[in-house]
Amino acid sequence: MNAPTTKLAGPELINEIKRLKQERNAIILAHYYQAPAIQDLADYVGDSLELSKKAQATDAEVIVFCGVRFMAETAKILSPEKIVVLPDMDAGCSLEDSCPPDQFKAFREQHPDHIALTYINCSTEVKALSDIIVTSSSAEKILDQLPKDQKIIFGPDRHLGGYLARKTGRDMLLWPGVCIVHEAFSETELVKLKAQHPDAPIAAHPECPAHIVAHADYVGSTSGILQFAKDMPGDTLIVATEPHIIHQMEKAMPDKTFIGAPGADGNCNCNICPFMAMNTLEKLYLCLRDLTPQVHIEESLRLEAKKSLDRMLDLASGTVGQGDLGART
Repeated sequence: MNAPTTKLAGPELINEIKRLKQERNAIILAHYYQAPAIQDLADYVGDSLELSKKAQATDAEVIVFCGVRFMAETAKILSPEKIVVLPDMDAGCSLEDSCPPDQFKAFREQHPDHIALTYINCSTEVKALSDIIVTSSSAEKILDQLPKDQKIIFGPDRHLGGYLARKTGRDMLLWPGVCIVHEAFSETELVKLKAQHPDAPIAAHPECPAHIVAHADYVGSTSGILQFAKDMPGDTLIVATEPHIIHQMEKAMPDKTFIGAPGADGNCNCNICPFMAMNTLEKLYLCLRDLTPQVHIEESLRLEAKKSLDRMLDLASGTVGQGDLGART
């Protein structure tokens, strides 16, 4: 079956999206990796933790999540009474794909004395099998609150897990998943670019491999990288994450220059997330018009997944004591 289309385009399409948003009492959430046109239409632009909080706090009846499927599912887990739509339900995630629930369950069963500290880039089923969810902006703070002798499984991103292990000294069992976007950066090309801009710092996302992170002056989440760009004294920054975040940087700091870290071919085109790019203005309009595709999660599964998300939100705000951090039974 062919996907539905619309003849609307340009300003007319944007105006219809705005009209439908009002009519539906909807809120549009967009991740930093969305196309600039979608970011500019969103009520909130942010990283996973920020958008998770907005999804939980909003009074809107409809949440339009312009991101990838696990993000929209997270919004539904936290706000089951709301309609949650995703412009393209096929917008997945390589990290989610790398961690099938049945394999993760079997892995957990092999290590019953470990708790599962799981990156939010995973399916609802894997969240339900986890003890605590983390984001790149909250992971270190949450890890620091766990007892030093607590054995930990970290998944599905081995690069983020490896970065945290190196920084904190914690020994963790790492699930072998990777983000195809951050995996694509070339160390050779990055060194060449740095030679052309010797005074420009490098900001990298911790999903990057260790050989990229090793060159970074700052390592952090997308929101952290954006704040670093605002605070840095210089006027040029090399950015080693999905390049659509540069749109927010250029809006906030038009007097500074931002350069996307290159891929193996010497440019950053290969580092555009193909899943994030599946969302378009046309699909955004259609999902508002038709309220489809909607996210649906079976209630018992939702409640199990919510436990690990609630722990993330509580730990990120510092409201959980160490006595509450044992593995689920």
